[in-house]
Amino acid sequence: MTVARIGILGAGTMGRGIAQVAALGGYETRLYDAYPDAARDAAVKLREALAKGASRGRWSEAEAEVASNRIGPALEIGQLAGCEMLIEAAPEDVELKRKLFGEAAAVCGPEAILASNTSSLRVSDIAVGVPDPERLVGMHFFNPPVLMKLVEVVAAERSAEWALEATTEVALAMGRTPIRAKDSPGFVANRLARPFALESLRMLGDGIADAATIDRIVRLGGGFRMGPFELIDLIGLDVNLTIARSFFAQGGQLERWRPNPIQERLVEEGKLGRKSGQGYYAYGEGVERQADPELDIDAPTLDPEQLALVDPAASEVLSRLFAQIANEAAFAREEEIASPADMDTALRLGLNWPLGPLGFAAEIGPERAVAVLEGLRAEKGEAYRPAPRLRAEAAAVRGS
Repeated sequence: MTVARIGILGAGTMGRGIAQVAALGGYETRLYDAYPDAARDAAVKLREALAKGASRGRWSEAEAEVASNRIGPALEIGQLAGCEMLIEAAPEDVELKRKLFGEAAAVCGPEAILASNTSSLRVSDIAVGVPDPERLVGMHFFNPPVLMKLVEVVAAERSAEWALEATTEVALAMGRTPIRAKDSPGFVANRLARPFALESLRMLGDGIADAATIDRIVRLGGGFRMGPFELIDLIGLDVNLTIARSFFAQGGQLERWRPNPIQERLVEEGKLGRKSGQGYYAYGEGVERQADPELDIDAPTLDPEQLALVDPAASEVLSRLFAQIANEAAFAREEEIASPADMDTALRLGLNWPLGPLGFAAEIGPERAVAVLEGLRAEKGEAYRPAPRLRAEAAAVRGS
């Protein structure tokens, strides 16, 4: 199937970002919103954003002008007629998404691809009751879509291969890197990143180190651009907690995905991160993070001599973090949520990790990972239960 015209359902931040990469990718793009003024304003803002991007050298002025001419508002749902693809970027409400797709499908006909940008809902649940559900897929962009190259193409229970292939081709034309994902909690990137926040919170609760120290260890020894607590402050503690609760519920209340009481308490106190002026850090005039020292470290690393330069707690912090990352990757491989190569691509491109989860698994090795996990499991419980696959890999190393 050939796609030439794309309709965007929702003119908020994500909708505008997706519309921008669609127009730059050569697609006639129409922005629809339940509030016509929002669609009209979004089209104007997109033209301004394209001009700004050209001034910063992201694309040429000619490209910006051509893309601007491809963008227009759809002031009523009927103006999406003729679109071969509809990408939904509405709030995370399954009934709202079903309603939007049902209305748009009636306008565009039975062959138009319906793609949801959901990040937390099952695509198969969104497809319930939507006409011709075999053409409904997930197409999860990362924020901001203009800068983040990853797109997760998600196969729902009834998604047809032709719809998945066409969606992949559209993502490529937009200049994104598509990966194929199973319709499971968090898909790939958000699922595999769960230990980054949750294990860091457990270590904070265990008194291994304070938030600033854990962040510094993760940056300097782990090679991450941001530590877990500064990232949570940026996202918003309330948003991060909502995601944690969703994973816990959708995953069958797995102990390793249990929301952390520290975060729950801070949210109850209104400490939501940067937007409230206080989270794990205080924000405001005159408050600055201490600059990291210049150290000769080949991060990410578990080398004890190098980590001793960072902090006395660095070896324990990174051993626990890497072990949990390796464990989640092993569970994900058992469930075949994506190919191993796509798992690594997801974390590197979607969340700017220095390595993918399998890279971190190789860094710690299955034997050490299982030893770390089993020691913690004996002391702290089932949040540290090793995946059967990780156990098997450790046994194979011992037997070789």
